[in-house]
Amino acid sequence: MTQIAHGKKRKAIILTMLLMLAMLVSACGVKTVGSSEPAGSGSGKVEPVTETSADQASDLKGKKIALVMEFNSGTFSQQYLAGVKEEVERFGGELTTFVAETDKSKMASQLEMAVNQKFDGILTDHGDAATLTAGMNKAKEANIPVVAFDALVEIPGITVIEQGDQKMAEMTLEQLAKDAGGKGNIVKIWTAGFAPMERRQVAYEQFLNTYPDIKEIAAFGSVSNSTALDTQAKMEAILKQYPKEGEITAVWASYDEFAKGAARAIQQAGRTDIKIYGIDMSDEDLQMLQNPASPWVASAAVDPKDIGRIQVRYLFQKLHGDQTEDKVILEPVYVHRDQLPADKQISTDELGEYVKGWGGSTQGEQDWMSEYSK
Repeated sequence: MTQIAHGKKRKAIILTMLLMLAMLVSACGVKTVGSSEPAGSGSGKVEPVTETSADQASDLKGKKIALVMEFNSGTFSQQYLAGVKEEVERFGGELTTFVAETDKSKMASQLEMAVNQKFDGILTDHGDAATLTAGMNKAKEANIPVVAFDALVEIPGITVIEQGDQKMAEMTLEQLAKDAGGKGNIVKIWTAGFAPMERRQVAYEQFLNTYPDIKEIAAFGSVSNSTALDTQAKMEAILKQYPKEGEITAVWASYDEFAKGAARAIQQAGRTDIKIYGIDMSDEDLQMLQNPASPWVASAAVDPKDIGRIQVRYLFQKLHGDQTEDKVILEPVYVHRDQLPADKQISTDELGEYVKGWGGSTQGEQDWMSEYSK
C-alpha cells in the first residue's frame, strides 16, 4: 500500500511538471502586438502596444513620444518645443527629443533609432523627403504613427503640418510693395533645401513678376547653429556695397533668424532708410518688432507654441484610432508694429489681445480630448 501511494504521488509530481513545462513553451511562442520579431524569437520582454483599437483608446496616458528635430536653434524653435512638451504632458505622455543640429544624415539616423526603440508615436520637425522617407516607411511597417512638421514628404498615412507658407510670404511682400510704392531695390534672405522656404519662394517669384519696378539687388542665406550671427555678418558686407541712403529700400527675410541678423546689422550701421519684412514670430522677435529703432516692421506667422500643440493633437488622434488628413495647413496672421502697444513690451502670450487670430488655436482638438486636462 505504501509503495502504491508513493507511486501515485510520483506520477502526480511528474504530471504537474509536464503541465508547467507546456505552459512555459506556449508562453514563449506568443507574438507581442507591434513587435517585428517572429513568434518564439524574442527575449521575453513585452514590447509596447503601438496599435490602438476603440477599446484601447480610452486611456492614452504613458505613451512614449519621440520628437526628431533637424535643429533647435533660435527662439522660434524653443517656443515650438515648449508647445510640444505642454501638449504631450496634457495627454500624460513621455517626450524624448532628438536634435540633429542641421545634419540631415544624422536626422535620418535618429528617426530610424526612434523606430527601432519602439516609441509609441513619432513627431518630426523639418527635414526633407531624402532624409525622412525611409524612416517614415519603417515606422509605418511597425505601426508607429508619425506626424511631420514642415517637411516635403507625401506618404499615405503620414500627416504633414505646414504653416501656410505661401500666404505668409504674400502677406509680408504685399506690405513691402505698398510701403515702397511699388518700386525700389530689395535684398532677399532665403535658402533652399527646406520645405517652408521652397513654398515661400513660389510667392516671392510671383511677387517679382507682379512688381517689375522692384529689383532684387542681392540674395543670400544659410541655416546653421549661428544663423542670426552669420546673417548679420553678410548683411554688414552688403551694406558696405550699398552705402548710400536709398540704395536699398527693404529686406525680405524668409525666416526670423534671418530677420534678426539683418536687423542688428542695419541698426548698428545707423541705416534708418531700410525696412525689414520677416516671417515667424517669437518673444525675441516681438521685442525687436516693438522697438521703434529697429528696421524690422512687420512679420507673418503662426504661434510656434500652437504649432507644437496642434502637431501633438494629430499624433494622439492617430494613437486614439482616429482617421487624420495627410496634409494640415495652419492659418497664419499678419503682425505690424502699428498694431502693437508703444508704452509696454508684450510677449507672444499677450499678442492675441492686439492681433486677431493669434494664439489659442483649437485646430486638431476632438471632443474626446476634453477628458485630458489642459
